[in-house]
Amino acid sequence: MAPTATARKRKAVTRDSPEADEVVLSDSGSDLENGLLDGILSQDEDEDEYKSDLEKDIDDDENQTESSGTDVEEVTVDGFSLAHSGKGNQSNRLGQMLPGFVDNDEQKQAVDVDEASDNRNESSYRVTQDANGNPRYIYSPIDPVYDSDDSDAPATANTIGNIPLSFYDSYPHIGYDINGKRISRPAKGEALDALLDSIDVPKGWTGLTDPATGMPLELSQEELEVLRRIQMNEVPEEGYDMYPPTVEYFTSKMEIMPLSAAPEPKRRFVPSKHEAKRVMKIVRAIREGRILPYKPPTDEDNEEQGLKTYDIWANEAPRPDHPMNVPAPKLPPPGYDESYHPPPEYLPDALEKKAWEETDEEERAKEYLPTNHESLRKVPGYENFLKEKFERCLDLYLAPRVRRNKLNIDPESLLPKLPSPEELRPFPTTCAIVFKGHEGRIRSLAIDPSGVWLASGGDDGTIRIWELLTGRQVWSVRLDNDDAVNVVRWRPGNDTFMISAASGENLYLIVPSITDPETEANSREVVDAGWGYAANAFSNGAPKKEPAAKWVRPGSRQEDEGVLVKIILRNTIKVISWHRRGEYFATVSPQGQTSAVAIHTLSKHLTQLPFRKLRGLAQTAQFHPSKPIFFVATQRMIRSYDLSKQELLKIIQPGARWISSFDLHPGGDNLIVGSYDKRLLWHDLDLSVRPYKTLRYHQKAIRAVKFHQGGLPLFADASDDATIQIFHGKVVGDLMENATIVPLKVLRGHQVKKELGVLDIDWHPREPWCVSAGADGTCRLWT
Repeated sequence: MAPTATARKRKAVTRDSPEADEVVLSDSGSDLENGLLDGILSQDEDEDEYKSDLEKDIDDDENQTESSGTDVEEVTVDGFSLAHSGKGNQSNRLGQMLPGFVDNDEQKQAVDVDEASDNRNESSYRVTQDANGNPRYIYSPIDPVYDSDDSDAPATANTIGNIPLSFYDSYPHIGYDINGKRISRPAKGEALDALLDSIDVPKGWTGLTDPATGMPLELSQEELEVLRRIQMNEVPEEGYDMYPPTVEYFTSKMEIMPLSAAPEPKRRFVPSKHEAKRVMKIVRAIREGRILPYKPPTDEDNEEQGLKTYDIWANEAPRPDHPMNVPAPKLPPPGYDESYHPPPEYLPDALEKKAWEETDEEERAKEYLPTNHESLRKVPGYENFLKEKFERCLDLYLAPRVRRNKLNIDPESLLPKLPSPEELRPFPTTCAIVFKGHEGRIRSLAIDPSGVWLASGGDDGTIRIWELLTGRQVWSVRLDNDDAVNVVRWRPGNDTFMISAASGENLYLIVPSITDPETEANSREVVDAGWGYAANAFSNGAPKKEPAAKWVRPGSRQEDEGVLVKIILRNTIKVISWHRRGEYFATVSPQGQTSAVAIHTLSKHLTQLPFRKLRGLAQTAQFHPSKPIFFVATQRMIRSYDLSKQELLKIIQPGARWISSFDLHPGGDNLIVGSYDKRLLWHDLDLSVRPYKTLRYHQKAIRAVKFHQGGLPLFADASDDATIQIFHGKVVGDLMENATIVPLKVLRGHQVKKELGVLDIDWHPREPWCVSAGADGTCRLWT
């Protein structure tokens, strides 16, 4: 049974590729240029087969149309003849379908088929009814082609646009994909699962949620590298060099030879005569008035030249604010309290005005109060004008200008008044006796406690004893043929007659046979008492330890001459200092480190090293005259130690670069220091560790300093400039009064030999006499 025209249903069936949806959404037809199409062939490959199938369908439709009596039109599209009914319904549907299937020379088909032909495509779609009861065709989803060019597109893209994802919080889905299907919300685990996920952090994990998909947002390796560079303050772009190599515009190579070896022309050194002529020509023109200096033109000159000036703001009318409108400049209104019409915030209130009036005039922060006046002509005159003028006139009348002359002050009058040297006598002034006999320099000398004998030692290795009042040599002994006698010192006390001397590393105790037999026998007993103590100490099984010094007998020849004991130390001895009782004496060897300072006991023949480690090189040492205190001087410091408590008491800082010698006042509270940098320093130990006075009277280094030990307020120093400076140093018991230091006399008589002058000095125990040893090989007595 043939269907009628009214009962027959006609519809458009499209044969499309799997990417048809994407083709419709794209702006151009380039997406199908190289695509693989399922169920349809391109015109270029099987054009004939395509035409035959299409014409067959059209012929069937024509036959059915002719039998039904409907008008059919023939439509030609790109070489194909298509037929449709003349009613326009099928034509419009075909016109709507064709543009979506024709793209980039790819032919797509749109034909009218009957219900019988629908059976072939039942597998690709299903028919349902819509809300109005009309049939609805739902096609199966199209699988994407894996080798498509659009491989970077996400598999499921949410198509909700810019709608916030929070709108879907109450729904089980979060949007729709491109096919209109709901995108389910990703499942969320329990708290334990979230904790485990946070512990095992995958690479690229951020802890954020992608607002488009609702999935955890993970970053790629490239994005992580960009973030790392940003955190490290590096350039995000890889391969960017922030410090490109410097382009050397000028070579750093210095050429040795010039570009030209021609000598410099003379014109480069001689003034140019041509330039001189041109300069004189200009000077002559200036003098004659033909060249005038530039003067800025005045208003009269401008009027003569016809230059007119205009006031652009003369008739200015108010205009709206505009960038092209330049208003006339105006002075800023007074905005401070000195104005006759100040702003309201500067005006004081009643309380401030009352407080200002009650305050004293000298204590007021301001001399005026800000006052408001309506106009300038209402401002009154200054009320204190006449008063200030009158006070100024009084100042000029009562305090006239005086011409002051320069004060004529004698610089000597500014110095403190010192007593005259004539008032401070006695002190040595004259060389009385010269002692000659040594070969070479005399390094040391000393006067015995009785004041009768003088002992000296020099470079010839001998010790000589002189009669002080006559200058006669009474005794001598040679200690060493190679080493010089560096120091000679008498043992204190009148009960013995003993002298100590150092030559090289050896220390000798000598009893000269020039005194009475009783004193000589007593002296020998004191020296020999130690041999028995040393023998008993070794026999008692004392631990064997290397001694600091060896006490031995010098030999029969030297014993016959009076040399009784020889003490062998580790280094060269430079200083010998006796204790006031004569039982102990100290030696200093500057070259030794731990053995630099040694204390010897005469009655036990024992040597001790009190310091394990001494800071600096030891220069000299001395016992306190009345207390158990031991002073040790290094290059820059003098340290005092309490021998009974075995602790450090004080560090004296003379401030000298190199200390040569020091001596203690008989009272024990004052100290004088001599240094190689030509300074003599007086220290008051009760006042400070710094020097009380610094005296500079020598041109070269000071070798020795010495106080008078017999009660006279005298001290002296010896220098390499061959002079001896005598000073008056009076110390009183009153702590409120400082010591009086007065230079008295400069003694000259020695000669400088090989840049050495006076090497040692000593005082007579009772008289104001002093003796000096010089590098010229002589000793001198000054009285």
